[in-house]
Amino acid sequence: MMPPLLRLYGDWATKTITDRYISSLLSAASPAIRLALSLATAWTLAGGMDKPRLKTALLFGATCGFLTACELGPLLASSSGGGDVAPFDSFALNLLTFTSVLVGMASGSLLPRVVMGVSLGVVSGLLVVGVVDMAGTFGVGQLGFPMLASVLAVVAGGISCRYPNNALILPLATVLIVGALASCIAVPNLFSFLKTVVLGSYNNNPQYTVDAHWLLLTWLIGSVLTAAALVYRDPSLLGFFRGGYTPVSTSSLGDDKTLKPNIDITPQPVYVSPNPPTSGPESFNMFDPADLPPRLSEYANMVYSACEDLGNFFGFQDSSVRNQAEHLLILLSNNRRYMNSHILPPALQPPSPIHALHAKVFSNYMKWCRYQGVPPHFSRAASATVAAMAAPPSVASRVVDLVLFFCVWGEACNIRHMPECLWFLYHKMMEEYTLSDQNSAANGGGYPQIGSGRSLYAGHYLDYVVTPIYKIVSVNMKSNADHVNKRNYDDFNEFFWSRECLRYRYSCEDPNKFDTEDPSRVTAPLPGEVQPPITVGLLNAPKTFLEKRSWLRGIMALSRIVEWHIVTFYLLSVLAFSHDLVWGWVYTLEVASGVFWLFNSLAICWGLLEVWASYPGIHLSATSIFGSIFVLVARFLILVYQTLYLMWTFGPSKGSYLGIEADSTFWWWQYVWLSLLCMIPYFLEALSNLCPSVTTALMTSRNDYVQTFLNILFPISRLYTGKEVHESFKHTAVYVFFWGTLIAWKLYFSYIFEVYSMVLPTIELTDDYVNFPDQSFTKMSLLLLLRWLPQFIVYCIDMSIWYSVWQAFAGTSVGFSEHLGDIRSMKDIRNSFGRAPEHFCSKMLSPDAGSRRGSSASFLTLTQSASSLDEKRQSLMNPNSKEGQSLLGSDPHKLQGYVNRLLDVRIQKWVMFSTVWNEVIDHFRAEDLISNRERDYLKFSRFDGFSQAIYLPVFQTAGVVEEALSLLERPVDDYDATDNDLFKPILNHVTMRTAVSEVWELGNYVLLKLLGPVHNDDVTYIMNYVLKWVESGTVIDHMKITKVRGVVKSLVELVDVIGKGIGRRKPAAKRRSTGQKKKVQEQPGPPAKGIRRSISASSLSMATTDNAPSARNGRSTISGLGIKPSADENLVIIDALRDLTRDKFRAFLNSLKGILISSNPESKDIMDRLTFALSMENGFFWDDAYASDSLDDMARSEVCKSVLTKLQGVVACHPDEVEPKSKEVRRRLTFFVNSLFMDMPNAPSIHDMFSWNVLTPYYKETVTLSKGELETRSDALGVSTMLYLQTLFKADWANFLERVGLKDEEKVWTKKFADETRQWASIRAQSLNRTVSGMMYFEKALRLLANLERLDDDTTNDLMGEKFGYIVSCQVYGQMKRDQDSKADDIDNLMHRFPHLRIAYIDSVRLNRTGEMAFYSCLVKSNGEGKIQEIYRVRLPGNPILGEGKPENQNHAMIFTRGEFVQTIDMNQEGYFEEALKMRNALQEFAKRDGPMPITILGLREHIFTGSVSSLANYMALQETSFVTLGQRVLTKPLCIRLHYGHPDVFDKLFFITRGGVSKSSKGINLSEDIFAGYNNAIRGGQVAFKEYLQVGKGRDVGMSQIYQFEAKLSQGAGEQSLSRDVYRLCHRLDFSRLLSYYFGGIGHYLYVSKQLSLFSQICELTCALPFL
Repeated sequence: MMPPLLRLYGDWATKTITDRYISSLLSAASPAIRLALSLATAWTLAGGMDKPRLKTALLFGATCGFLTACELGPLLASSSGGGDVAPFDSFALNLLTFTSVLVGMASGSLLPRVVMGVSLGVVSGLLVVGVVDMAGTFGVGQLGFPMLASVLAVVAGGISCRYPNNALILPLATVLIVGALASCIAVPNLFSFLKTVVLGSYNNNPQYTVDAHWLLLTWLIGSVLTAAALVYRDPSLLGFFRGGYTPVSTSSLGDDKTLKPNIDITPQPVYVSPNPPTSGPESFNMFDPADLPPRLSEYANMVYSACEDLGNFFGFQDSSVRNQAEHLLILLSNNRRYMNSHILPPALQPPSPIHALHAKVFSNYMKWCRYQGVPPHFSRAASATVAAMAAPPSVASRVVDLVLFFCVWGEACNIRHMPECLWFLYHKMMEEYTLSDQNSAANGGGYPQIGSGRSLYAGHYLDYVVTPIYKIVSVNMKSNADHVNKRNYDDFNEFFWSRECLRYRYSCEDPNKFDTEDPSRVTAPLPGEVQPPITVGLLNAPKTFLEKRSWLRGIMALSRIVEWHIVTFYLLSVLAFSHDLVWGWVYTLEVASGVFWLFNSLAICWGLLEVWASYPGIHLSATSIFGSIFVLVARFLILVYQTLYLMWTFGPSKGSYLGIEADSTFWWWQYVWLSLLCMIPYFLEALSNLCPSVTTALMTSRNDYVQTFLNILFPISRLYTGKEVHESFKHTAVYVFFWGTLIAWKLYFSYIFEVYSMVLPTIELTDDYVNFPDQSFTKMSLLLLLRWLPQFIVYCIDMSIWYSVWQAFAGTSVGFSEHLGDIRSMKDIRNSFGRAPEHFCSKMLSPDAGSRRGSSASFLTLTQSASSLDEKRQSLMNPNSKEGQSLLGSDPHKLQGYVNRLLDVRIQKWVMFSTVWNEVIDHFRAEDLISNRERDYLKFSRFDGFSQAIYLPVFQTAGVVEEALSLLERPVDDYDATDNDLFKPILNHVTMRTAVSEVWELGNYVLLKLLGPVHNDDVTYIMNYVLKWVESGTVIDHMKITKVRGVVKSLVELVDVIGKGIGRRKPAAKRRSTGQKKKVQEQPGPPAKGIRRSISASSLSMATTDNAPSARNGRSTISGLGIKPSADENLVIIDALRDLTRDKFRAFLNSLKGILISSNPESKDIMDRLTFALSMENGFFWDDAYASDSLDDMARSEVCKSVLTKLQGVVACHPDEVEPKSKEVRRRLTFFVNSLFMDMPNAPSIHDMFSWNVLTPYYKETVTLSKGELETRSDALGVSTMLYLQTLFKADWANFLERVGLKDEEKVWTKKFADETRQWASIRAQSLNRTVSGMMYFEKALRLLANLERLDDDTTNDLMGEKFGYIVSCQVYGQMKRDQDSKADDIDNLMHRFPHLRIAYIDSVRLNRTGEMAFYSCLVKSNGEGKIQEIYRVRLPGNPILGEGKPENQNHAMIFTRGEFVQTIDMNQEGYFEEALKMRNALQEFAKRDGPMPITILGLREHIFTGSVSSLANYMALQETSFVTLGQRVLTKPLCIRLHYGHPDVFDKLFFITRGGVSKSSKGINLSEDIFAGYNNAIRGGQVAFKEYLQVGKGRDVGMSQIYQFEAKLSQGAGEQSLSRDVYRLCHRLDFSRLLSYYFGGIGHYLYVSKQLSLFSQICELTCALPFL
């Protein structure tokens, strides 16, 4: 036997390329090595019987590869026109063979049972034909093997399918195929022999005639050895012959390793809680059920009736039912807005608010029912519960539906992450409830009874429905297995996408169990029907997506981007070579057509990866399997002929192939026509990318032919989600233009600098190989690969650079279009301040807040010629009138009383704006961002009894008087100039004119107050004369206008002296003087017709006539004044302020005399009056007691102090001096004023506004910094935290001390100031106190707006409960209370400070000694009496923290929210009062519909407030600002692909609670939990908006280790995202332009850039080392 075998070893080579290739590899090895390798192959491949799917795939792949090599070898060999082309033929054959192996493996894994038999049939046919040909009995010919193999394959495949438990087929196929492979390795000549058998050319090869029996004997020996190894590794196979073999499970073929634990899911009811809840029916959250507001009481009877009935019928917990009853009532009340004609026109209004809410809540349920092909289940209008309600049946039945859903949702706990599971529960429970009504009606003679009399204990639903499902989910979520080996929330939820779920009942209660309370159990199965509980289906449910840890998973998701880079790089290369090698256009076109081959090859790669991604464990439908195999096989066959046609195109110009003699052009056209067939899906996809709505129309089509086509070619269409993911054509055109221009530039740049530069080196290397015979083709290929690969990597990376450039331009243009940054400084605020009230009132106030839609004029441009207005002002300034006693009343917010009675519509806007502005400034002061003086400079002024309702802030008018003086001092060329010419610039400048009038009025008030009653007549006389000159236009005839600056300078000095002294002055206990003015009869002076009274409080209080005093008798003598001598008139009174004031006052009066023209009689008379005032012995300038008393009176008057501050700021301060020093205040003020001029929706009324809740998850972070924490030295800082904060916020600390009235810092920790000190420090750290304080500004802002809208306190309080709520989910608050943690006390203090704040927490109670625990979701509040009151306590099926903690902490607290929207706020964020005012406007964005999809997420701008802490913190702030401001802006507009990247986004709560929640929480895969809310939103038909007119503060990491951990989490989260189903499905569903936006604007940076840069550096190192090798 040995000589023939030895002869076979040396004589096996054939003339074919494949034979020579195999011979060159194997002949080099010694027989011993080949024999060892053969035995190792047999041993290795004999194993794996525990994975039959994989084993079948390998066997069928080997079979397909062998047949492909046999059939294509001759065809490719015949295409070689010369020896030089042979390597390419060999490469093509090997590539196609390898591809066929992969396609065969894919088919084997998809259809293991069929392919198992087919493999056995083919190899059996090969053996039979070989034996027959060897024997020479029959001449089977070329068709012998194909015919026999086909028959045997069909027979064996049929047997395998018919008898799936047959354990003999796979071992037999393994023995024959592995035996043949091992024999071919040991005896290479066997492969050539088998090839001739397949081709039917055995009789034409005499060389095999002698050795055929030896070759077959070798195969037989290899098969025997394989069988022995197989039995040895799996001894159970021997049991088959004894009848005891148990085959592998047929369900998964043994390959699925998904965790399916054997757990006890038997319900264990808890009838009585071991720790009775402290909350009872008398406790309530927002509203007392016994005393509901009118807006809620309208629906109360219906809701409470349905709650009672359904709660008894299904056994819902009482606390949960009460919670959801209030929730539903508030939602219904808020939906009343849709019944108003100014919200919706009558034609679009729903029949009732209940209809509107029902349609929104059940929208996803309706889609689910359509997808399942079942009718939806809703309460019947004739049901007992509906009939018992005093409401129309259509309304009452919908209330029952809503109550049932919210009760199911309220107790679902972790099942809330599985939205379709919730709808399954609702569907089945409503079906049972409806059937119960029908049975009740049948048994009761046609009259149904409420709930059929069924009353289950509270907790029955939790014990028998929720808890069993929770247990299954819990075991999988707690497993430490990797993603592919355990099921997560999405896997369980997607089980309910199949109709199989409808075969199960919802409850785990035994349907045959006898119930004494309800003998007519409706949960029993129908006759002949057995419905297992849903837990059975969940236990056996397979994974629906395998999150394999591989780069291939990310490449699969972004396959279109990878494909685009490869294809375009090839085309650019063709263009570059065509230019340098001077190809003709025909030849260039032929070479470029190779792109069709690329497309088809890549499509096969993606199809193979799809199969790899579904193995093992993914259950595929028959349609999916058929579609995948059909696409793979069809594309492979096309690829084979594409390869042949393309090679024949570039072969000899004349040749005969397949029996056809034709030139290369003929074969190229054959290639083109065939390629167009496989390009049809690409053409359709390109069309859908230009018009994405076409894809949505196809996806949602109900046509069976369309759906069949999509199911085969587009597997993503089979999913429940992802049906509606498109934008409007307008938006599509914009972002297509964005990417069109970017791609055009990128291709041009890459062609010049990346592709064309490689052409010449490539030609030179290839030329060396062609011209020098000693050059290796392999070496040349390797060198070319190493040269081109770095260029290709750079080609893939550089697009991100161009994206950054385009993003910067687009973001800047969007910012300009939205007026971002129009106001950047305090100077800009001053320039725009006059327009701010109009914009504020038109946008941020509803029509109920006065007549804000009136004239656009402001009070600054108001002419004062109406006598009625003058009378009103006189009334206001008269201290004796009721209106003059208090302009604003005791509460400065309640303005409407006098606004509507007295003021013009134009002034209303300024009054309301000033109210809000002053509140903003007051909050700055409360936060210690500004000092008292800065506060006074920034606020509008209001003085009781003065002529104007408000006075502009000092920062607005400071320096304006100086500008007016400059205008007055300008040279006048015309000697005949009039007052109009001189004062026209001042009169035309609104602010300047206002400032001058304020100086006049306030200056008069100060002078009158200072001089007192003795000088009243003189001052009034002078004022009236000046007013006469002003109104008659003769000022220039009486005064030297150019010298007014001296008067103003003297006035400034006087006001400075008084202002500084009055604040420190302590008035005397009693008056020092008793001088009284004697009334004298003044002779009438010149007629003063047309002269108004002086607009000042003192002049209006005088009992004088309308005529001016006489100039002829203008001087009052001392004898005319009756002065009663004082007993202490010789007493010297020392008063430094009085003396200094007199000096400054004399200087002022002397300067005033200096500007008067003495030649004018009237001016001369005023000069005399001034001289007389200076010389009066009993007046201010000579009577010490009188002057001191006047200053004391001013010191006692707060109004006087305010007027002095105002006047001093107007006349004495430069604009820079009155601006706030704090950068934070300047930033917030500029942003607030700038936002008034941005595109902001108009605010609705408080009644009609959307409602929302703020939700903050909290674990154990800092609440309020304690004294110990503040004074303890920190290792990271090197000093105490308190000292660090005092140093970092030095000005704020000084402001704090001023506010609390402390001058000694040592007293800050006294009992009186300790809490204030802790509060000051806490709101400057990243603490819960800071977050809560900022978020509760929303309530303050709403109360202020409600006050402006004339709402009384009771209505306002009711609306606060409806419109806003803040819930902090303090997960371990209960444990903190038990441990007496000080943080729990700090949380309690927050609840006492903010009564509207609610704390939700997870409480755990030990049930027994074994340690079994009961868990509860609890809600507590402050009862207003210093105690904490528990409101709700809802028992849970177990610990709700199973996966990622934060999203599940949010999820448990979500049931306590009340609004239609929920804003998720992290604990490192803060709010601002001025921004809270705009929240009502921001919520109106949800009412818009700028596209086909509704807005479901609203993103808001963030400001990083930790940038000043350190240089690292500043870097993080800049990084965050770049992404938040520029990145998200561009992702929203124009790219339309912004997702959810964190907080403070606002969610449409009703949309998200019916679709899985505001975040996903599966362990590991949802590490970046926030982003998955954006993914879920996008694939379920939501749209994201991003608005920058409202901002929220945010803190970032400030230390190196913190930053490292944060960046590591982002990177790790991005890696986990690339494995997830959300990214995969979103990437396959988006059109190509939005896919590019998503990739380069998000995950792409982490996913590929870092990997490609690493690979690029390694390649460069290898390339540099090549010359030295």
